Amino acid sequence: MTFQKYQAASRHLLAQSRRELARGDVRQASEKGWGAAAQIVKAIAEQRGWPHRSHAALYDAISHLIGETGDVEIRRLFDVAGNLHMNFYEDWNNAENVGGSLNDVERFLDKIEPLVFAE
Repeated sequence: MTFQKYQAASRHLLAQSRRELARGDVRQASEKGWGAAAQIVKAIAEQRGWPHRSHAALYDAISHLIGETGDVEIRRLFDVAGNLHMNFYEDWNNAENVGGSLNDVERFLDKIEPLVFAE
């Protein structure tokens, strides 16, 4: 997949996550929120030639981005997305918390999406 497709998928999945949450499907909203964050990291990694086909590779890419930007909030926001991914499997979180986490994912996308074209 090209970095442009990953980037487009990221925003699409965030929109889907909000629709799933509005329908009351907290698990699917959680997974789509994770997917939105993962896809934007994949876009950056793809563009820069970094590995991105595992969770570990995504977290390595996050470390690279923090090194480039000095912005440690990137890690915290990506960890929020990781918690959404866990919620898909465990179903332990409620709609209010997931909604707040989706807001953090949106902040994450807003923060790192401009890095897609920064090299």
